[in-house]
Amino acid sequence: MVIIFFLNQYICTMRTFLFGLGAFFILLLGCGSPSEESPQAAEEFVWSTEDFSDKRMIRYQIPGFENLTLDQKKLVYYLTQAGLSGRDIMYNQNYRHNLVIRDAIDHLFAEYDGDTSDDNWNEFMVYAKNVWFSNGIHHHYSADKFTPGFDKMWFEKALVESGGPALSEAVLTAMFDPTVDAKKIVLDPEQDVVLASAVNFYGPDVTAEEVEAFYTQKKAGLKNARVSLGLNSKVVRSEDGTLKEEVYKADGLYGPAIREIIGWLEKAVDVAENEAQANALRLLIEYYQTGDLEAWDKYNVAWVSATEGDIDYINSFIEVYNDPLAYKGSYESIVQIKDFSVSEKMSVLADNAQWFESQSTTLPEHKKDTVTGISYNFVIVAGESGDASPSTPIGVNLPNANWIRAKYGSKSVSLGNIVEGYDNTRGAGLLEEFSHDQEEIERAKAFGTVASKFHTALHEVIGHASGKLVEGVGTPKETLKNYASALEEARADLVGLYFITDPKLMELGLVESSEVGKASYDSYLKNGLMLQLRRIQPGNSIEQAHMRNRQMVSSWVYEKGLKDSVVVMVERDGKTYIDIRDYDKLRGLFGALLREVQRIKSEGDFAAGRNLIEGYGVQVNEAIHNEVLSRSESLNIPPYGGFINPRLVPVKAEDGSITDIQVEYPDDFASQMLEYGRQYGFLLGDEG
Repeated sequence: MVIIFFLNQYICTMRTFLFGLGAFFILLLGCGSPSEESPQAAEEFVWSTEDFSDKRMIRYQIPGFENLTLDQKKLVYYLTQAGLSGRDIMYNQNYRHNLVIRDAIDHLFAEYDGDTSDDNWNEFMVYAKNVWFSNGIHHHYSADKFTPGFDKMWFEKALVESGGPALSEAVLTAMFDPTVDAKKIVLDPEQDVVLASAVNFYGPDVTAEEVEAFYTQKKAGLKNARVSLGLNSKVVRSEDGTLKEEVYKADGLYGPAIREIIGWLEKAVDVAENEAQANALRLLIEYYQTGDLEAWDKYNVAWVSATEGDIDYINSFIEVYNDPLAYKGSYESIVQIKDFSVSEKMSVLADNAQWFESQSTTLPEHKKDTVTGISYNFVIVAGESGDASPSTPIGVNLPNANWIRAKYGSKSVSLGNIVEGYDNTRGAGLLEEFSHDQEEIERAKAFGTVASKFHTALHEVIGHASGKLVEGVGTPKETLKNYASALEEARADLVGLYFITDPKLMELGLVESSEVGKASYDSYLKNGLMLQLRRIQPGNSIEQAHMRNRQMVSSWVYEKGLKDSVVVMVERDGKTYIDIRDYDKLRGLFGALLREVQRIKSEGDFAAGRNLIEGYGVQVNEAIHNEVLSRSESLNIPPYGGFINPRLVPVKAEDGSITDIQVEYPDDFASQMLEYGRQYGFLLGDEG
């Protein structure tokens, strides 16, 4: 489950993922800054390396890595290599021509010896970086296809002269014709969302109606109806016209990359910190070998139960946000090292999950009787890949299967060093420009960081773990279909918004002032009604699920509070500002909407869910949109941030054994992408 939050100038992504408290909050808790143990002091470390298009590249550190044991360092290294070995999978899942296009881009970028002052070359460099950033030719967030600013004939000629691969007319058309496969993900209910979407989870002639019928029939024949049906496969048409699944596994689809992943995971088993961790890794290997979804469930049960040790990881086909029908999991990997000192202080949220569930505004029949097994840790990221890189989550809450969460619990983590990277590259421009008054600005400066992070913590630890389905109601992807993702993120957001102002947080010693909640409300409405529109092209509606969520929540409470002037849009000097005039009543509106969204999920009320999203979350106010774009343009703050990974380098003895793992911090995005293409291009040439 992905969520996206506003970190001053960034609206940072996070999928079932959670918002870390980062360096600021670590200092607040008296635990010391993570940069104090870094190989390079924070004041000397270059956090941001370049801006291009609408993106900023950032670096992050791995503080304390040198203090790990040799086996722990090996474990981190092996898990990171496993993650990178699957990098090509994400490219192919995003679009069927991506790997061929990326191979050509990599070659030309590395081998070009023509005129580097040529506008075509400069435009090509921007295009290449956009493709690397998004794991394909469609924007990682808006899903719109990138438009090359360079000439097609120049590109073909330069590719030939550099000895590059010959591209078919179909591939060139995919690159240069803006009408072909124009959008990676389409959620418009007036279209066939499978046929209209370029994402490569279904054959090019497969319809949404056929997929739904296929999985309805498949589910009816299952002995275990709880498996995550369709998670690890592509649906294609057989020669006889019927549909079939091509399963992601060692001897199936994506086999060459999966076999590499398995090899590194096997090495990781040998240096696992404990038997529970080793057992989970073995089950993940079994799943990759067989593609068996029951093996996937067994792995998730083992993984969520393996809570001891310093090292953890996420690896496989997990989040379904890139699939318009919410069946197919995108490949991703995150390798993480626990920060125990901060985790222990913040475990109080997980320890009190039952109190929050009981005090929720949701209907009694939609509450969990017992909230089970939530773990909450702060972690240091050591490496990321696939759908988690370069645009990274800032927190994680898994597994996604409702029945596993209900019976065995979930793991929530905050990616502290990722947030630290964002914190070290942000400015105050948007805050100054879009805040209603000086009081709001001062509140944000004093409490905004903690407010944003606590809202995210509540979203992940409490929100995603809360509520239950009515007995007999299908999973959200079955009942709520293409609205499931936006509604789930809205539900978790609303949990956070409702409880961020609750005195319980001060009672637990988590926040020091009621101003924290007010700062959270200021930021959320400003983002949902205005700032996130920086990510939308003029004339477009909102397609992305997280943006739909935020606008729906913000627009709904704004409309319902108009009578009592709870929230007012103020015009001053030709500019629009959001003025919250009654924070208590606003909290009540958040609670009322939470009750309804939970009811929709619990009862599988598709019509009500559709009406909420379509009525409040899709259409853009053109005047406000144009104003936001105009006011933010001069600030020169890219709306997206992504990360260059550290490089883990084995130190070997003469006999080839590893004696140490050292950390290097690359500072050139293009060089890292070319390096990854050479080392992990296990599916190159695959247009499946």
